[in-house]
Amino acid sequence: QVRLVESGGGLVQAGGSLRLSCAASGRTFSYYGMGWFRQAPGKEREFVASIGWSDGASVYANSVKGRFTMSRDSAKNMMYLQMNSLKPEDTAVYYCSAGTGGTRPGDYPYWGQGTRVTVSS
Repeated sequence: QVRLVESGGGLVQAGGSLRLSCAASGRTFSYYGMGWFRQAPGKEREFVASIGWSDGASVYANSVKGRFTMSRDSAKNMMYLQMNSLKPEDTAVYYCSAGTGGTRPGDYPYWGQGTRVTVSS
């Protein structure tokens, strides 16, 4: 069992930056691949980024590639999503997740409660 708690969301102007954090507790954090997903109003939850549990390799959605950077600190049981050059279309609730490290929501059995990011134009 893994418990995940996100923080760091808020309101930011377009072009600005935010850093989301995800604190994990429970079963050893390093055994899981980790992911960030987001869900905008009226839309399905979509993949943002993931990092593998074995090799630490990161994968990014095309829509955020070059702007977002995902990292993890296994010693602290923390995961981060640095978001730069934010756009209004990045507005969503962002969720961290623990699972296989894939790109589908079904790859992750554990989810946080979400943190809201609003980007104003």
